[in-house]
Formats: sequence, structure tokens, C-alpha cells
Amino acid sequence: MSGYWFPKRYADFVARLRVPCGFVLVAAFAWFSHPTRASLAWGTPVAITGLALRAWAAGHLAKNQRLATGGPYGHTRNPLYLGTLLVACGLAVAARSMGLAILFTAVFLLVYLPVIELEEQHLRALFPEYAAYACRVPALWPRLRAEKSPHPFEFSLYLKNEEYQALAGLLAGLLFLLWKSL
Repeated sequence: MSGYWFPKRYADFVARLRVPCGFVLVAAFAWFSHPTRASLAWGTPVAITGLALRAWAAGHLAKNQRLATGGPYGHTRNPLYLGTLLVACGLAVAARSMGLAILFTAVFLLVYLPVIELEEQHLRALFPEYAAYACRVPALWPRLRAEKSPHPFEFSLYLKNEEYQALAGLLAGLLFLLWKSL
């Protein structure tokens, strides 16, 4: 499909690599992190902001049932990925590792951006109104004025989307960094 940065074959391939990449990232995180109390103080709020954005988005996302346009989806079409990026940035700062920052950036650019394109293709096919929504709301960089939506945050969607796993992962990562800094 024209207008996309990544060939579909590549995007399909890297979409299958997301979970194995996660294990590699965890190992790299454990090996290359050199946290200090100061780096934890700077990075933790950034990571928590990303996690909060992900939680807010998950509470608005009824996957494949309705197009999410409310809450953070009124500011950006991909708040879950933006939240993931903030979590990764926060963890790289907290870990005090430029190598991790470069690795996290490479994974975001080479794995997550193609997956975003695949998801956009899926949403265009599933929801005819997606095209107009995509014209109004930026893909990743949020706009200040939000779209309005009749669908409020639903804690049941947060649970259904299993976003609590991201909370558990961030807590584990931060506790590991705290332990490593002592």
C-alpha cells in the first residue's frame, strides 16, 4: 500500500518479533544499566508518565469493537505507543545508559513504527471513519486540543486490555534499578 514507510512483508516480520525483542531488551536492560539515585530521580517520573498515558489509553480502547477517539486518542492516534516510548526513555535515563537509549530508539524505529503502520491498515479496513479521524489527529506527536468522544474512561477496559502487566513490568524494572543502585 502506498504512503507507508515500511514494506508490508517487513512490517509483518517485525510484528512477530515484538515478544522475542522484549526478552532481548530485558537482558540488555539488566546488563547495561548503571543507575544512581540521581538517574532514578530523573528517569522514574518520565517512565511513570508514560505508564499513566498507557493506562489512560487502555481505558478507552475497545479493540475491534469501536474506534477509540476519546481520552488520549483525541490527542494522538497512538497513545499506547507514545506511552511505551516515554516508559523506555524514562527507564534509559533511570538506568543511566546511553547504549540502552540507542537500543530502545532503534527498536522503536525498526519494530514499533512498522507495527503502527500495520495497525493503521487494519483500522482503516475495520472502521470506515478512520480515514477522517486520521486526517484530524496526528499519528504520534500529540496535539493540545483533543477530539471529543462520548466514550469515557472505563476501568473494565483497562483490565480487559491487561494494562496492569505494564504496571507490573515497570515496577519490576524500577525495583531492579533501585537494587542495582545500592
